[in-house]
Amino acid sequence: MTAIFGDWDGSIADARRLQERLAAEVVLRDEVTETPRWLAGFDVGFEDEGATTRAAAVLLAADTLQPVATEVVRIPTSMPYVPGLLSFRELPALVAALERLPQVPDLVFVDGQGIAHPRRLGIAAHFGVVTGLPSIGVAKNVLCGQHETPGPLAGERTPLIHRGDQIGWVLRSKLRCNPLIVSPGHRVSMQGALDAVLRTLRGYRLPEPTRLADRIASRRG
Repeated sequence: MTAIFGDWDGSIADARRLQERLAAEVVLRDEVTETPRWLAGFDVGFEDEGATTRAAAVLLAADTLQPVATEVVRIPTSMPYVPGLLSFRELPALVAALERLPQVPDLVFVDGQGIAHPRRLGIAAHFGVVTGLPSIGVAKNVLCGQHETPGPLAGERTPLIHRGDQIGWVLRSKLRCNPLIVSPGHRVSMQGALDAVLRTLRGYRLPEPTRLADRIASRRG
């Protein structure tokens, strides 16, 4: 955990200060290889009434979106749930799952927020800065910001705005489904994050990388 969180002293106040420092390191431009070969999806669940953190990682071929490897890591949960500090609870297991994949992904999709976060460092952004990988957050609910409701058709979207800045997209990914919150995490632009999610939708609410990871992390399928 020391390698992941640097000199964090374990307190909530210092965690928030660390988020603000790391948010300044987030790169919001597209640095994904032009023809990515490997994508990865990540999600986290909990077992033993929250005592065990279970992280799921799925590696997919970018051209077919077919899974080629899956990994599940279970570690003791080291921090209780604190709103806005989810990454301090989940990141150690996510990084451990990443390290077990047989290939380093060119682009990562994380179930959770990217910069669509009060301090601009949700789990996908924190994961991206720590690992150096291009990352995108795909969340099921709004954490902060205001938006208009997107139209009913798949692909319709509206900007998510917080303190005058766009921090993500509210995307209707499937007809008659609640929209997703899509935001860049690191080394991906606002438009690039949206485009990548749209390219990986296959008729479900979630894009394939996080849909497959969600199934494993939630013990479904």
